[in-house]
Amino acid sequence: QVQLVESGGGVVQPGESLLLVCTGSGIKLEYQTITWFRQSPGKERVGLVSIRSHDAMATVADFVSDRFIITRDRANNLSYLKMDNMNAEDTGTYYCATTPTRPYDPFIAGEYEHWGQGTQVIVGA
Repeated sequence: QVQLVESGGGVVQPGESLLLVCTGSGIKLEYQTITWFRQSPGKERVGLVSIRSHDAMATVADFVSDRFIITRDRANNLSYLKMDNMNAEDTGTYYCATTPTRPYDPFIAGEYEHWGQGTQVIVGA
């Protein structure tokens, strides 16, 4: 049974950094396109950063710029989302999602086969 579990969410202050982790079981993440999505209160789910399976090339959504970095750890079957210089607009629930395919646009939620349950991030108390 495939399972993705996100962790690392919490409350941070503006300008701080946070590291989220996506742990895969029943699936080899190195053979998947992995994308992190965010759903902010009252908004649609949006793709943030994605990493390809075959060459680990990362794609970043334009509005994210270089504040967010996605990586993967083959040995431990993990993906990380490092977020720097966070602001209030980064508040939301963060999800990792995987697909064995190579979507032309990796930020379309419908392309993904497996999803985690999400981890909540709040910027500013």
